[in-house]
Amino acid sequence: MTTDTMTRPAPSPARVATLAALPIALVAGLLAFWGLGGFPGGAKEPSVAAVPAEAPQLAPSPAAVCRALVARLPEELGGLRRRPVTAGGEQNAAYGDPAIVISCGVPSPAVPPEAQLLGLSNVCWFLEERSSESVWRTIDRQVPLRVVVPKSADGSWLVHLSAPIVATVPATDPGEVHC
Repeated sequence: MTTDTMTRPAPSPARVATLAALPIALVAGLLAFWGLGGFPGGAKEPSVAAVPAEAPQLAPSPAAVCRALVARLPEELGGLRRRPVTAGGEQNAAYGDPAIVISCGVPSPAVPPEAQLLGLSNVCWFLEERSSESVWRTIDRQVPLRVVVPKSADGSWLVHLSAPIVATVPATDPGEVHC
């Protein structure tokens, strides 16, 4: 028999499917490995470093309210992990990277008459937009709160703070301003 008369059998459909699936599976596996941080420059690990925070001396009553609030805050808020703060762990909390910082017992804000206020789940907020951050301040609480949100962070999770605030920080009459 000559080589001209010999024909090669056609590959089976299972073999063709296997040969096509192998490169796809290899690429998918490499992408998953990279995405989970397996290669340098892969997925970024969230920061666990302490976030800078100030801790002014508080009178006993506001200090007790702040301790109750911070103790009630969860380890994760709106998908952001809690981080340590450099000072005042009993009156400050931080979440995510870039850090969103919650401060309790801050000075009351001066709210201009034309200010737009936002009521979120029984908490009245005054928003100050700055070049690199948004500063949210409560105006209806006996102990004022401030939340600093970097421009690069998503501030939509702010509503998740309402339940701990309502449960621990007593409301007060905000005066002539209304939410």
